[in-house]
Amino acid sequence: MSFNLVAAEKAGVAVAVLCRALGVSRSGFYARRGRGDPPKVARARKRDVAVAAVFKEKRERYGAPRVRAVLRARGEAMSRKSVAASMRAQGLVARPRRRFVSTTDSSHGRPTPPNLVNRNFCAAKPNEVWVADTTYLPTQSGFVYLVCVLDLFARRLVGWSVADDLSADLAALALRRATAERRPPRGLVVHTDRGGEFLSRSWTAVLKAAGARPSASATGNCFDNAVAESFFSTLEFEGPATRSWRDAHDAELSLPGFLDDWYNDERLHSYNGQASPSAREARWQLNRLAA
Repeated sequence: MSFNLVAAEKAGVAVAVLCRALGVSRSGFYARRGRGDPPKVARARKRDVAVAAVFKEKRERYGAPRVRAVLRARGEAMSRKSVAASMRAQGLVARPRRRFVSTTDSSHGRPTPPNLVNRNFCAAKPNEVWVADTTYLPTQSGFVYLVCVLDLFARRLVGWSVADDLSADLAALALRRATAERRPPRGLVVHTDRGGEFLSRSWTAVLKAAGARPSASATGNCFDNAVAESFFSTLEFEGPATRSWRDAHDAELSLPGFLDDWYNDERLHSYNGQASPSAREARWQLNRLAA
């Protein structure tokens, strides 16, 4: 530690003076410089560089578990404690959470479908069960509204839409985009909360055209749609800084980079064994073709 202090301060104070003040020899200091850092210090420095590189590469959104998963995938064997200690020492903290507002208004009095999911948020294959929900995003001109549709198999986002106002057509657009992209088989279950946008004629028409079956949560129970709630938590924690947007037009331009490129293709998901949604679906498809 004394030699490190001498090295840090020698630009402003003579080495001889520093060594005398710290009670170490000049010859010892120069010998140490010639040998380089001890192996333990060198390993710690290499670890810190690797951790910081992954943290920056992943847009400062990963905590220790996911940073470790990336490093392990690249052949760097580190414990979670070691990665966490390195991040603390370097002041690397993932972006803080923001508070979002619930959008569900179930006071519309419309008939609701049964709960076909019953908190069983697993699917044996893609396009078997989807979930959908709505959230607010704060911008410079007020809130904009985001409707998202996710496939339960790999937690992949399969459709979304955003606008300055919440309407049945907005929700139907997200579902229509999802069905056009995925072309699910008849019998697909689409689970939502009891918000009016998910019980509207336009939403129901898209379901009917796709041969899909509607499912709805119990009144006021967020746990019945927990996967969608968890996705919005990820968006809050890791997503773009929405308050820099002016309106829904800015949101439409900014969101694809996070939703399609980052969340679907890059972000490691614990449900998928620290694989991205796209990677898990690709692995499933390869296994199916090989069978």
